[in-house]
Amino acid sequence: MPVTDQALLVAAARASGEIAKEFFQKSPGVTDKPDGAGPVTEADLAVNTMLERMLRAARPDYGWLSEETEDSDARLTTQRQFVIDPIDGTRAFIEGSKDWAHSLAVVEDGQVVAAAVYMPIRDLMFAASLGAGATVNDQPARVTRAGLDGATVLGAKPNFDPRLWQGGTPPIKRVFRSSLAYRLCLVAQGRFDGMMTLRPSWEWDIAAGALIATEAGGRVTDPAGQPLQFNNPHPQVPGVMAAGPELHEGLTRRLEPQAANP
Repeated sequence: MPVTDQALLVAAARASGEIAKEFFQKSPGVTDKPDGAGPVTEADLAVNTMLERMLRAARPDYGWLSEETEDSDARLTTQRQFVIDPIDGTRAFIEGSKDWAHSLAVVEDGQVVAAAVYMPIRDLMFAASLGAGATVNDQPARVTRAGLDGATVLGAKPNFDPRLWQGGTPPIKRVFRSSLAYRLCLVAQGRFDGMMTLRPSWEWDIAAGALIATEAGGRVTDPAGQPLQFNNPHPQVPGVMAAGPELHEGLTRRLEPQAANP
């Protein structure tokens, strides 16, 4: 029986974890990317090399978009694409924190159809296929049914500036985790009620987590409530809002229009 895209991504994510753990907390070499794009480690590059070899051998007709591979217009002519972040949360990885992930997705017609996000140090495997639900370590994942009052929302502090919200910051509790992929998965798992970022977000950071949160019953959009589209010529989306339907509606309704459409 042919290997499904989801099974392929899960296997590749586990293999990524084995490589990354060889570098973790062992002072891997770090360089800064040009134009303030952030750090990259030996581990990022080693994982990327393995993933490109493994995944492209398995699906040679798929396009390729990875944070650690120079982008090419060639992916725009393919029916399906891999969208990969070898290590999401590189700064956390460098600091020795557990909160980094391998984020792997397959996109078709602008929509994510298969996904895996793996947290090697926590041994958490999140996975989803379009229309088939989401799992964490093979158990069903479901978002919470929280409303706006008292909800716990993952996000960086600037997103909760009172000036960005009609009537001031909503009555929610802010929590932070480094990896955007992990934030989306924590919402899918029901450990937190929602997540948001008002900054333009790279597709490789959020593609896999977006499907996982959606398949767990969440609503995942840009901050203005519009659906996310992937495999864009410039591979970014204008921020992300993910939560159960009631909380998502409450957040998007309260957000100032200029904050949702910067």
